[in-house]
Amino acid sequence: MNLKTGDKVVVIAGSNKGKEGTITKVLRDQNRVVIEGVNVRKKHIKPMGGNAGSIVEIEAPIHASNVMILDPKKKQRTRIGHTTNKEGKKVRICKKSNEILN
Repeated sequence: MNLKTGDKVVVIAGSNKGKEGTITKVLRDQNRVVIEGVNVRKKHIKPMGGNAGSIVEIEAPIHASNVMILDPKKKQRTRIGHTTNKEGKKVRICKKSNEILN
């Protein structure tokens, strides 16, 4: 998986298609990502002790194949490539603009 926490992505498939957000969590073993403001679900919290029950909204994970990274220069979705920089370190690049990703 080429996605990291903090990447700006766009959803390309599913009921949230077209929504953009920032990755807040990466679940590598399940090949899923949690995106801020995307795939929001309601969770019912049971009352415990003195605390009252409530309904909270949480972001559910979405499969990594349903998202693409946003090119920082062109603001379009793009694929990710790998290359080495001048210091010999492996870095991720955007295929559309050859911009280096952080």
